[in-house]
Amino acid sequence: MGKNYDVAPLQEWSSEYFKRVKSGDMGALPGVLGLIALCIVFGAMSEVFLTPGNFANLLTQAASVMVIAMGLIFVLLLGEIDLSAGFASGVCGAVLVILITNHGVAWWVALSVSILFGALLGLAIGILVSQLGIPSFVVTLAAFLMFQGLLLLLAGEGGTIRVEDPVILSIQNSNLSPLVSWLFFAVLAVVYVIAGLTKIYLRSKKGLKSNSLTICTIKTSGVLSIFGLGVYFLNLERSNNPELVSLKGMPYVVVVILFLLIVGTFVLNRTRYGRHLYAVGGNPEAARRAGINVKAIRTSAFVICSSFAAVAGMLFASRQNSISPTTGGSATLLYAVGAAVIGGTSLFGGKGRMSDAVLGGFVVAIIDNGMGLLGYAAGIKFIVTGLVLLISSSVDALTRKKTSSG
Repeated sequence: MGKNYDVAPLQEWSSEYFKRVKSGDMGALPGVLGLIALCIVFGAMSEVFLTPGNFANLLTQAASVMVIAMGLIFVLLLGEIDLSAGFASGVCGAVLVILITNHGVAWWVALSVSILFGALLGLAIGILVSQLGIPSFVVTLAAFLMFQGLLLLLAGEGGTIRVEDPVILSIQNSNLSPLVSWLFFAVLAVVYVIAGLTKIYLRSKKGLKSNSLTICTIKTSGVLSIFGLGVYFLNLERSNNPELVSLKGMPYVVVVILFLLIVGTFVLNRTRYGRHLYAVGGNPEAARRAGINVKAIRTSAFVICSSFAAVAGMLFASRQNSISPTTGGSATLLYAVGAAVIGGTSLFGGKGRMSDAVLGGFVVAIIDNGMGLLGYAAGIKFIVTGLVLLISSSVDALTRKKTSSG
């Protein structure tokens, strides 16, 4: 048999992986183990937790936080922070809803304008941070307060702006049919397999080291099995009264999340811009000496972060059927930062992936959802979520210390 099909490459890959884990480079492993442990605990303690209906609810509940966390990853990779992303989503959501409700603008035009508005907000923040050298913590804290005030002006104190557009409402409240859900899974599976094979081919052609076909097959099978299992559960009947209303299929918001995940992953892993972003986050001075425009990279990260926040604003509007002065406020930002860090993104910059936002978003949503089902008060939820975030940050800090001392 050919070398790619031998057991040796698998043993070599396993050995290298456990070496990295022992050295402290655990990546998303703590998040994955935490996710599994939480599912086991809440599944054993609540009869409702592992039902198809609650699984679908988890997806819609976590969606907005996941999207904000995806945008934050671009900023966190540089070792920066954006405290305004939560209220930026609320402001952009208000712009979207006002354009549709008060001015009769088509949903796709209003969404484009709201994302552009979010990009402009991020551009302003990025210029202040990169060009003037003001710490991102200070700039985004000021933006947090200003965006909160702007949202109050747009929505009015104690007031709400209702969403009536059927397309916007359907994103968080409607589902693909079971057949279309399986077709969507099949298309993604084919694309995923082709992308993996193409990566192996291109790296081999350039003489670069790549995983063997055996390892790629195992990884691909694992990812597609998890995704396929999710589609299966979402296609089960979730309605309490199926004769009156049937609830089956993948929520539309899953398509949105996967689209953003794929595009973001491609940008970070397969483009020059992504390589420059990691380089600046790892060592800004070395990146500058290599000819990378560090200031432009920093500015662009905040633009992307606020653009993702604008998409999250649309998801908030869809789930809540309205925009209020509190949209994107409360613990939204803390949950989003927590999602990114719990998923494996470093607060010190240079390490992180788009999938971290999805993994961490699930962990945060599961804690909130599971403890809610068990009847725990909001205070207990915050304490537990804070402890999980603290543990994840500690692992990140210890890993960095161990790596630098090694």
